[in-house]
Amino acid sequence: MTNQTFLTPEGCQKLEKELHHLKTVRRVEVAEAIHEAKMDGDVSENAGYEEAKRQQGFVEGRIMTIQAMLDSAVIIESNGASDKVELGSRVTVVEEGFEPESYTVVGSVEANPGDGRISNESPLGKALMGHEVGDRVAFDTPGGPAEVKVLRIE
Repeated sequence: MTNQTFLTPEGCQKLEKELHHLKTVRRVEVAEAIHEAKMDGDVSENAGYEEAKRQQGFVEGRIMTIQAMLDSAVIIESNGASDKVELGSRVTVVEEGFEPESYTVVGSVEANPGDGRISNESPLGKALMGHEVGDRVAFDTPGGPAEVKVLRIE
């Protein structure tokens, strides 16, 4: 399986909750909006109908996307015992001249650098994989090459 979706247990639960909401709440709301727009008469020039159909396409597309992610999900179970960076690791790194920063390495679906969650497919995440405390890790950024030192792995 080449299209695996790496998820933490929390990320998986969040997607399952969103999927349930889309199927049980949003789908019904959109169907009601379409029904009401049809009741207004001719749908060929009905902006409400067009908007409801657009929303239906979005909701159904999101349902299919989430379902595909869950079907291909590989749950990241971090046991915290590894001395190498792996999916689920919390890594503290420092770049010369800067303060140390900590990140959790997650799959791309859950990545949010602002919250300290970097993708294993990002330049830094990819470069960190397999490294140990004390290693210097070089990687490319949009601003040019960078290097960090691994200070801690949890």
